[in-house]
Amino acid sequence: MTDPLNEVYDLLGQQIRKRAGTLWDVTLALHRSPELSYEEVRAARLLTGHLHEAGFEVECGTAGLATAFTARTGNAERPCVALLLEYDALPELGHACGHNLIAAAGLGAALAVRGVLPDVQGMLLVVGTPAEERGGGKVVLTEAGVFEGVDAALMFHPGAHDWRWAPLTASTQVSVAFHGRAAHPTGNPTEGIDALAALIQFFNTLPVISRRLPPGSHVQGIVTQGGRATNVVPDHAEGLFGLRGATTAARDDLARQLAVCASGVAEATGTTVETARIDGGYRHFRDNAVLSGRFASHLAGCGPELSEPVPGVWLGSSDIGDVSNRVPAIHPFVAIVGPESSDHTAQFADAAAGPRGRAVMLAAAEALARTAVDVLLTPGLVDKAWAVHDLPAE
Repeated sequence: MTDPLNEVYDLLGQQIRKRAGTLWDVTLALHRSPELSYEEVRAARLLTGHLHEAGFEVECGTAGLATAFTARTGNAERPCVALLLEYDALPELGHACGHNLIAAAGLGAALAVRGVLPDVQGMLLVVGTPAEERGGGKVVLTEAGVFEGVDAALMFHPGAHDWRWAPLTASTQVSVAFHGRAAHPTGNPTEGIDALAALIQFFNTLPVISRRLPPGSHVQGIVTQGGRATNVVPDHAEGLFGLRGATTAARDDLARQLAVCASGVAEATGTTVETARIDGGYRHFRDNAVLSGRFASHLAGCGPELSEPVPGVWLGSSDIGDVSNRVPAIHPFVAIVGPESSDHTAQFADAAAGPRGRAVMLAAAEALARTAVDVLLTPGLVDKAWAVHDLPAE
């Protein structure tokens, strides 16, 4: 039986091909002028300009973030599908995470859907999400209620793998500060309580903790304060620790273990200790198989076939995790480099402005547009996506 949406899919493909040059110009403009987290002024202006010109209702400065925005079109509140655009870059490496491709693909999908369904009974929402690399713009937007009423949050990410969904961990950063008593190390050494020695002892306990952590949990630390002079016993020493967990609960459990361990070291060394989270962190990503299956099927028609991620492999953390824990969401990876490489490298930055990056961006734009139309026009699909989302966490 012929899918009644096939004609709409064909029209979406025509829209993407018609706009291919413009979308590539946007990709290269972002690549040539990379902007760091919360500084993406030119990127936001470029993207909102195209959306406004296409007839979207655009709001800038969403949730009090100067470089965030929303753009919407439609004749009803539900169903509501959101296309997420990232556009921040990395220090020195520029778009070595390919966010220029994410922005252009999301923009292309939005323009294509608007071009084919200008009077859709539903809502197409485009969300400009700054600061994925540092600061977590999506966390702020989620907490501000931007995704309330959204039935599907869609984006793709360029990578080194062709995977249907992203194995992204929950993460946070914890400060551990030991306090001792200053003294001269030779003049009156017994009067001193060495805070740096306590911090070093704490570092030495981390391998013991790590051996019993569940898969996906990880802790990595650096010394941020360790004393000011070699002839003074340090009375203050501090470390910063990055924590990750396969689930948000596992991350929080690791934070509790770290605090208990720090207290034990403090008691053993005669110091006092303070542990504190310095950020809210990112939640783990929850894939919506109903929606990611649709995207993968559509991508196979115009790009690479996606497979399941390799079990036991995690690829960092992202603020899309917070969105995915609130509403049904997808975050597939589509490769622009081989698996022997990775993002956050100069090679990846080059690929984000190269021919493979162009092909992936256009294919992802079409697959995103088709998936968005599925959400808007397929009876029962939203209910299925929410049913999967509302299943108890494993």
